[in-house]
Amino acid sequence: MSRRVDDNLVDPRRAGELMRRAMAKAVATRPHPNPRVGAVVVAADGTIAGEGAHSGPGSPHAETHALAAAGPAAAGSTLYVTLEPCDHHGRTPPCTEAIIDAGVARVVVGTLDPDVRVSGRGVERLREAGIDVHVGVAGIDAEGLDEAYFHHRRTGLPFVTVKVAGTLDGQAAAQDGTSRWITGEAARADAHRLRADHDAVMIGAGTLRVDDPRLDVRLADHDRPQPRPVVIAGRRPLPPARVLYERGPLIVASEPRTDIPTGAELVLVAGTDGLVAPEAVLEALGKRDIVALMIEGGPHLAGAFISAGLADRIVLYLGAMVAGGLGLPVLSGAFPTLDAGRAVTIDRVERLGDDLRIDARPAKGRR
Repeated sequence: MSRRVDDNLVDPRRAGELMRRAMAKAVATRPHPNPRVGAVVVAADGTIAGEGAHSGPGSPHAETHALAAAGPAAAGSTLYVTLEPCDHHGRTPPCTEAIIDAGVARVVVGTLDPDVRVSGRGVERLREAGIDVHVGVAGIDAEGLDEAYFHHRRTGLPFVTVKVAGTLDGQAAAQDGTSRWITGEAARADAHRLRADHDAVMIGAGTLRVDDPRLDVRLADHDRPQPRPVVIAGRRPLPPARVLYERGPLIVASEPRTDIPTGAELVLVAGTDGLVAPEAVLEALGKRDIVALMIEGGPHLAGAFISAGLADRIVLYLGAMVAGGLGLPVLSGAFPTLDAGRAVTIDRVERLGDDLRIDARPAKGRR
């Protein structure tokens, strides 16, 4: 009869080391809409016999990779996996079957899967097969490996990162619209790494019109799919920007349009007077399996999502520059009283060359 592994049956320190190792295998992957998952097989003699990570839909899951690498050493082993193994047929067979067939003796799971097709079922199936299963490792936040996936599965909405950049006195651009370059090379490279971690990058038509941005990741070692461009159309006709014709963007509008280029997809959402409702935008993108969304411009768009309480994270790059006057603010919109502000928790402050990066999480309520 199967049983839950008690805490004293798993060495917490060793378990923490191995779970962190499994997480490290997956941290650089972007398999959305599937989750990031890493796995490590520890043979009966305590040696590491196999490791693996899931790279994307249709590819073998982390457990399958690790078990294949372990080969015969998987028999009697302990499998450390960051997320509950699946027990359903999708594009690949259930991971529970592979674990059972390999003769694994114990499975240590970082956290249960919030997906309704999986949650609890994978663990139950393994226990029914007589495998000892332990869920959770002290001091390890396995959800933190892919926070966006958990958010998407629980809410149906993408995890939203609002990225902004400005001078020390809060200006995103000069009065003539120029903003290149407020930040230095180190900060710009870091922003590309941030962009690479998202499934889609969203801008407003104003930013499209002024900057004609490429919205791609330009790093020498980038070997993952490019994030999909998303453009909020606005009221005016779309400009002949290159991203509209080269990247197959999603163009979001509240009314039918006739200026959608070939290869682009028009997404109609609720709105008024030609303006889209921010929550309706997220609902539409979530249904299209966009799990992690980065809002990159402009000030009106970023301000609208923050004011609506729909930003899950804010990343602010402060350039080593003082504007000394009013140009274009980092965020646009009314700030009538202090009570209208939104409290944030600052999670991280990092120096990048001469510039700063500040990561913050807005409170869901007002001050």
